[in-house]
Amino acid sequence: MKNSDYKILLVDDEPDIIEFVSYNLKKEGFDVLTASNGEDGLAMAKKSHPHLILLDVMMPGMDGIETCDQIRHTPNLEDTLIAFLTARGEDYSQVAGFDAGADDYITKPIKPKVLISRIKALLRRYGQTEKKSNLQEFGKIIIDLDKYQVKYKDKKLDLPRKEFELLTLLTSRPGKVFHRDEILDKIWGNEVVVGGRTIDVHIRKLREKIGEKYIKTVKGVGYKFEV
Repeated sequence: MKNSDYKILLVDDEPDIIEFVSYNLKKEGFDVLTASNGEDGLAMAKKSHPHLILLDVMMPGMDGIETCDQIRHTPNLEDTLIAFLTARGEDYSQVAGFDAGADDYITKPIKPKVLISRIKALLRRYGQTEKKSNLQEFGKIIIDLDKYQVKYKDKKLDLPRKEFELLTLLTSRPGKVFHRDEILDKIWGNEVVVGGRTIDVHIRKLREKIGEKYIKTVKGVGYKFEV
């Protein structure tokens, strides 16, 4: 799909942000809609069915977290991507945002090139969902879900099953903070004699193979994958 095929809804109560982001998105050819509060944003989303919603967290009335939650419970908007665009970068805000169903978290101020790059990366995920592709690419990391294979910098990595499953879990929603209990449940399930230290060991081994920059530690919460 071309940029012009994608419809992006920007919801923010700051006119300067609306003007800045809209200008840069339109310059790239995207179809851009705007709203200045959560109520109008929700109504516009229901009417226009955008591919991506950029949503401010701190808004009067219905804030971004509540708006995101409402969107996620709206029929026909299940596949819509949601990214929070906010000046708040604290981990607890990110956790709350992802718990409400957000796909990414973009902290402002942000440079135009970085903003466009993040948005294009998100929309590529939308395209992958449509095509149901089992080949996923994150920077220099390529994951082939069919072949149970990972390449880093074009070199095949020999990942044990649990490391592969842990990596694919984290990359399933880049930016989302996965709680330690959630990781244990999804990767190890009912296996006995498995504790939090097991996660740390597997994370360390993954970092040794793909570098330190991709997997981030959220102290006291868990881990997240960032491109």
